[in-house]
Amino acid sequence: MNIQDTIEQALASAGLDTRSGPMQGVTETIRKALASAGLGAGAAMGPQTSVTPADEARTFDVEARELGAVPARPEARHGQQAQGRFIARSHTGPAGSRAYKLYLPPRASQVNAGPLPLVVMLHGCTQSPDDFATGTRMNRLADEHGFLVVYPEQPTGANPSRCWNWFRSQDQVRTGGEPEIMAGIVRAVQAEHAVAPGRVYVAGLSAGAAMALVLGETHPEVFSAVGVHSGLPYGSASDIPSALAAMKGRSAQGTARARQAVPTIVFHGDRDHTVQHRNGEHIVQQAVALHAAQTPLSMRTETGVSAGGRRYQRTTHADPAGKPVVETWTLHGAGHAWAGGDASGSHTDPTGPDASAAMLAFFMAHTRAS
Repeated sequence: MNIQDTIEQALASAGLDTRSGPMQGVTETIRKALASAGLGAGAAMGPQTSVTPADEARTFDVEARELGAVPARPEARHGQQAQGRFIARSHTGPAGSRAYKLYLPPRASQVNAGPLPLVVMLHGCTQSPDDFATGTRMNRLADEHGFLVVYPEQPTGANPSRCWNWFRSQDQVRTGGEPEIMAGIVRAVQAEHAVAPGRVYVAGLSAGAAMALVLGETHPEVFSAVGVHSGLPYGSASDIPSALAAMKGRSAQGTARARQAVPTIVFHGDRDHTVQHRNGEHIVQQAVALHAAQTPLSMRTETGVSAGGRRYQRTTHADPAGKPVVETWTLHGAGHAWAGGDASGSHTDPTGPDASAAMLAFFMAHTRAS
């Protein structure tokens, strides 16, 4: 079977969840974690608004587009509802150039605001910074809790479907590829704005999630924690055939073992037919092994149901001080979509739980030592 046949079969068999429901903060634990980090005093993580998913955005499966094998659909264009400034920038360095958008919450313009944390958000295939910002609602959380958000943009010239090239060997190393470009974007933001030392984080969806893991591996001195939604393990592919196999859950552990024990939070639907859930399990196993080699870990598992009716299992692996260093959310019945996202963005599952809020709470618990 050739790649095109694989693509056609995948598109015929896959589909994203189409249920809708209200948005709400995930747990009191997350609210307390945000409050203890100085990012709000027990505020809820999102508006309780009933939304109806757009069928076209929700059922469009990205499996074939993960590798840039077919043309991307036209990008969705949605207005921003956040209150800060969303500005366009570009960065050029030795490894190449990328455009990016930087979100500055109202707090960034306040006198004596002080340095703010920075969250790097890596979109999935076919997406744009505006679409990803809309779908994840991360800018609205930035308004509420006071942090900067940067959205690097993958052009079609680098990948026909705007996928980050997580599966190419030359883009899994520190210098010369996309990781170097994105580390350069972080440095550019730090040069222009006051960024809190040791409080730079990266999260992504799908191909963006896989690249987020690459960044944690190649630039651990830059990123204090990594958020992975529906992604693949570091080193799970080196070319298109191995990437297709990894996405299907075959050879997902990869031949290149991660070496950096970076705090990691993972979200993955157990009905994800684009990037099989087994990939999320391998990411967690890899992260837990790295952290356990440094310090004893304790594990705790809880189950729950989001306000929108999505059942989930949350497992944390904590260090001796009780701080979670690896956290994983298994979303029962969920497909390839950002949990708790806004239905006006592509590849979102409004039924929750709120992945953006949970990742933010996890991030704010971790500050990298200088």
